[in-house]
Amino acid sequence: MKWSPTLMGGLLLAAVLSACGGTSNSTDNALDANTQPSGRLAAIKAKGKVVCGVNGEVPGFSFVNEAGDYSGLDADFCRAVAAAVLGDAEKVDFRKLSSQERFTAVQTGEVDLLSRNTTWTLNRDTAVKMQFAPILFYDGQGIMATNSSGITDLNDLEGKAVCVLAGTTTEKNLADQMAKAGVKSYQPVVSDDVDSLYNAYQQGRCEAVTSDRSQLVARRSIFPNPQDHQVLAVTLSKEPLAPAVAEGDPAWFNTVKWVAFALIQAEEFGITSGNVETFKTSDNPDVRRFLGVEDKLGEDMGLPQDFAAQAIAQVGNYGEIYQRNVGEPLGLERGLNNLWTQGGLLYSPPFR
Repeated sequence: MKWSPTLMGGLLLAAVLSACGGTSNSTDNALDANTQPSGRLAAIKAKGKVVCGVNGEVPGFSFVNEAGDYSGLDADFCRAVAAAVLGDAEKVDFRKLSSQERFTAVQTGEVDLLSRNTTWTLNRDTAVKMQFAPILFYDGQGIMATNSSGITDLNDLEGKAVCVLAGTTTEKNLADQMAKAGVKSYQPVVSDDVDSLYNAYQQGRCEAVTSDRSQLVARRSIFPNPQDHQVLAVTLSKEPLAPAVAEGDPAWFNTVKWVAFALIQAEEFGITSGNVETFKTSDNPDVRRFLGVEDKLGEDMGLPQDFAAQAIAQVGNYGEIYQRNVGEPLGLERGLNNLWTQGGLLYSPPFR
């Protein structure tokens, strides 16, 4: 069959138009679609709550009391996300997860967000298919022992038992650092959850216990005699702790990421839960954009225009959250967890 040039040209034009969307306003439609909530963000808005995976056993980060109330930096981040997305910081369903359960819970959709003192590593970012939001706590692995043990460094652990949590980076870090120190004989005593780990240590099943330094200090604070235990002046690793979501959902990942940045940026601006309303009349265009007074940064993300203001008003900026949960009760100095303007590592990209 022979095709006429006119017919062939028409077919080619139709194919081109079909590939491009077929209409001149297809780009506008695509842009409109990008501003609408989709995937997990849409599902969260529909169900009216954020399901957040936490530890529940670490004071200062996420700890559940006998009444079932959760407190801590990690728990408050969940609340900030709920405030930003749903306008209500209390619309959070906390799920207590073990170190072995946490990634599966995210991958299967059991939880929307993991905010559970979790270290960001290459393997977790790739093979495990997590996407990590900004680091909210810069930590390092440490070792705790009793003052009477005589243990002051790694070499003193030769031939001794060390309690360690299963399914964490601490197991491998401990083995690596022991090898570097030339400690050839030590016995790892492995536990499946945080409570079991510190119970084993307090029962004398091991001479020392290793975990993130912040966790060691937090758990020591609820020992019967915390003054009898010391955190050694040794750091075994870098432990950047960050919230995480499942890979492959950019709208939800952007939401979690920019809520984290909002907590940091609010502190840099000097905006607190107590003064956020007064800042809405600021002449500073950066502040006005940040709080949603002008521009449409929230709308472009599929969020309320004042998502940052809601998070700050209901939960506080990063400094408030840190001081309330970690600074005052545990006595942990800000250190690396200070703003970049104060010699720390916390730094937010521009809200513009």
